[in-house]
Amino acid sequence: MSVNEQIRRAARAVLDLSKLSDASVNAILMDVAGILQKEYEAILEANTCDLARMDVSNPKYDRLKLTRERIEAMAHDMQHVATLNTPVGKLLNEERRPNGMVIRKVSVPFGVVGVIYEARPNVTVDVFSLCLKSGNVCLLKGGSDAECTNRKMVELIHLVLESHGVNTAVCTLLPSDREATAQLLNAVNEVDLIIPRGSSALISYVRQHSRVPVIETGAGICHTYFDAAGDVDKGMAIINNAKTRRVSVCNALDCLVIHRSRLIHLPALCAPLAEKHVVLYADEEAFDALEGGYPAHLLMPATSEHYGTEFLDYKMSIRTVGDVEEALAHIATYSSRHSECVVSEDETVIRRFQREVDAACVYANVSTAFTDGAQFGFGAEIGISTQKLHARGPMALPELTTYKYIIEGNGQVRGS
Repeated sequence: MSVNEQIRRAARAVLDLSKLSDASVNAILMDVAGILQKEYEAILEANTCDLARMDVSNPKYDRLKLTRERIEAMAHDMQHVATLNTPVGKLLNEERRPNGMVIRKVSVPFGVVGVIYEARPNVTVDVFSLCLKSGNVCLLKGGSDAECTNRKMVELIHLVLESHGVNTAVCTLLPSDREATAQLLNAVNEVDLIIPRGSSALISYVRQHSRVPVIETGAGICHTYFDAAGDVDKGMAIINNAKTRRVSVCNALDCLVIHRSRLIHLPALCAPLAEKHVVLYADEEAFDALEGGYPAHLLMPATSEHYGTEFLDYKMSIRTVGDVEEALAHIATYSSRHSECVVSEDETVIRRFQREVDAACVYANVSTAFTDGAQFGFGAEIGISTQKLHARGPMALPELTTYKYIIEGNGQVRGS
C-alpha cells in the first residue's frame, strides 16, 4: 500500500474512532498494556535487531535500547492513561447572549496527528495511548534505527484493535524512509497536526518543510544554576541525578552554572559525576577549582562550542558567574527553553529565577529529570513542547485536543 493511501485510510478512520465509547477505549488500552507485558521477549528480539545496526557509542543507543523493565514501565504508563478522564467533550465555557442564543465552547480531538521521531520506540506506545484516549488517529513515522521494534509493537497493537473490532488504521505506522516523511508533511486536508520528536535538526527540518501545522517538541539544553545561597547536599544530588539518571533524554543536565563564591564547593558538587565518568568542560575559574579534585582525564577546558550544546552523553559544561544577573543572562543566551533549575536557599533569588527564566519548566531545588508527562501525573507524554502557541511543557491528553463552539437557539436571526 502506498504512503498516500495509508494516510487517506487513517483520515477516514477518524469517524470510526469517534464512535468508540470511553469504556471501549480504556479496555483497548488495558489489553494493549497486557500484550506488551506478555510478549516482551518478542519485542526485545526485535529491538536486538535494531541495536545490532547501531554503534554502542552512539548517544541514541540508550534511547533505542529496551529492557523488560522499560517495557513494563511503558505498559504501566498506558494503564495509567486508561484510568484518566477523557479530555474530549469537556465544557470549557458557556455563555447566554442577550438574544437567548447559547454559546458553548467544547473540547474536541484534532483528528489525525502525525508524529515524526527517531530512535525512540517508547514513543510508539506513548503516542498510541494518548491519541486513542483523546480521540485522535495517529500516524507514526519512526526512524529506520528503530524500524524492527516499532513494527513489532504496532503489530501487537493491531492484534488488540482487531480483537475489539476497531479499524487498525487508527494506529498507522508509515515506512521509515524520507519519502514517507515528505508525503506526511504535505498531507494537507488529511493530517491535522504534525509533532516532531527528536534532535534539533529533525525539528528544524519539519518546521521548515511542513505544510501541515506543527507543534515543536524541542531539544533540551538544560541548565542548573548553583547560587551563592545553594545547599551543597541538595546541589550534589540534583546535579548528579539531572546529569546521569539517563544521559540520552531531553531533560538531562547539560550545563552547570555556578556562583563564583561557591567554587570552593565545586569538587564536592561534582564528586558523584566522577564515579559515572562524566567529562567536564570547565571555564578557566571552574577548571582551576576542580584541578586536583576531579580525575584529570575527565577534566577539559571549555570552549564556546560547549555552551548551548545538548550532549546526550556523559558530558557537561561548567560556567562561572558573579551573580544571579549573569547566570540569567547565560541561560537566556544558551537555553532551548526546555527545563532550567536554580539551587538556592535565598527566596528572593528563587522568585527572580522563576519570574525571569523563559522555559517550559522552571525548577527550584528539584532535578530537571522530572520534566516528564508521567512524573507530572499525566500518564505519559507525546513530547515536551518548547514553544508558546497552544501547548507548552509535557504534552498529554488536554494538549491533544482543540475546541469548537456549539451554538443553540430558538430561531434567532441577525439583523443588518
